[in-house]
Amino acid sequence: MGVYLLIIVGATTAVTGAADACPTWPACNGQWLVPFSEPDLVVAWGHRVAALLVGFLVVAAAAAAWLGDAERRVRLAATVSLVLYPVQIVLGAVAATAATTAALSAIHLTVGVVIFGGIVVALAWTLETETANDPDWDPMPEPEPVDVESADSPRPVPTGGIARAKLILSSYFRMMKPRLMWLLCLVAGAAMALGAATTGTDLSIETIVLTLLGGVLSIGASGTFNHVLERDVDRRMQRTSDRPLAVDVIPVTHALAFGFFLVAASLFVFGLVNLLVAALGLVAIVFYSIIYTLVLKPNYASNTVLGGAAGALPALIGSAAVDGAIGLPGAMLALVIFLWTPAHFYNLALAYKDDYARGGFPMLPVVRGEALTRKHIVWYLAATLVAASTLSAVADLGLLFALVSVALGGVFLWTVVKLHREQTEAAAFRAFHASNAYLGALLAAVVVDSLVI
Repeated sequence: MGVYLLIIVGATTAVTGAADACPTWPACNGQWLVPFSEPDLVVAWGHRVAALLVGFLVVAAAAAAWLGDAERRVRLAATVSLVLYPVQIVLGAVAATAATTAALSAIHLTVGVVIFGGIVVALAWTLETETANDPDWDPMPEPEPVDVESADSPRPVPTGGIARAKLILSSYFRMMKPRLMWLLCLVAGAAMALGAATTGTDLSIETIVLTLLGGVLSIGASGTFNHVLERDVDRRMQRTSDRPLAVDVIPVTHALAFGFFLVAASLFVFGLVNLLVAALGLVAIVFYSIIYTLVLKPNYASNTVLGGAAGALPALIGSAAVDGAIGLPGAMLALVIFLWTPAHFYNLALAYKDDYARGGFPMLPVVRGEALTRKHIVWYLAATLVAASTLSAVADLGLLFALVSVALGGVFLWTVVKLHREQTEAAAFRAFHASNAYLGALLAAVVVDSLVI
């Protein structure tokens, strides 16, 4: 996380112009200790002090690999980071004292990412060696068969008017998957903030309300169709066995009618924003309801990775809502969400692996083993952090975004390391909640950095 701090703060200082406050190297304008009354100078100087301290950590990590009992591949990965670190320092010195070109900035960022990647790879391989046993690499055994007929008993519906109405209304609301709404609406909101800040477009209250309302309706439509299409599987899984259609509280025909009503309503609302937003909204509904639910989820172990596109589409919708076009910051935010999804959802797949096996879903821990799943969480977490640092560079985000990404990313990583060592359902849920906290705080920081600071 120290190396990542240097990457994202370096990108932030470059795009905000803070680096211009310190055009000499290694001291800033001949000062080894700068006055704290000049924020840009403090940021640029602090970046160099952090680089010195992190350099000692990189040396210590490589020394621990070579002097300990680390595998050869771990030593090689740590050595790559160690060798490239002084190269990165030289590139930083050149960038600070000479006119910085786009090519030099790109090279500087790339070398930093490679250093970060070397440390991450060394960590993942070390955790794999220390925590994975042979059975952890094996697919799960076939689960005990479930008597679907006995599970297919309708839930009694209250006969009283008020109680019956409350159950029916809550069931329709539950079909809309409300727990997904807040995060996906925050994604769209952050994309709108990025688009407005990048293009200089005034973001009206009407655009915000219509985009978020259309998002809520489209999420509700997708969730309703998902409930309809998976109702038989839901009966076999403990966590979904009480869903409205699984227990026949809502008739299938009524649920379908409700779903199509939500589709029409969402497209109408999105159309009031612009046609591109409406088209992307329709793509989002079709992708989640048909491609993900019917094609990817029941047939492919890569369903979680490819399914990340469903969560990324709200970023494109929010970006298009600003001025009718998808900007680079909005596309990069969509990439962050896409890469975050496996790092997030694989934790849930580990916690509910038995349930997914009973449902017949080829989730990664079910068909490829828990060890590979845990390692992939590390890979995708690292990729998410790199994408976030790139977003800070292309979107002119400030230090709040950088510090939130480092702090909450560090917490997320800590929970993932604990997951490797504890390998319990509680540890998987801890990492799952940490991933939610990371993304929620990151998106809030995007909004604040874009519209307030």
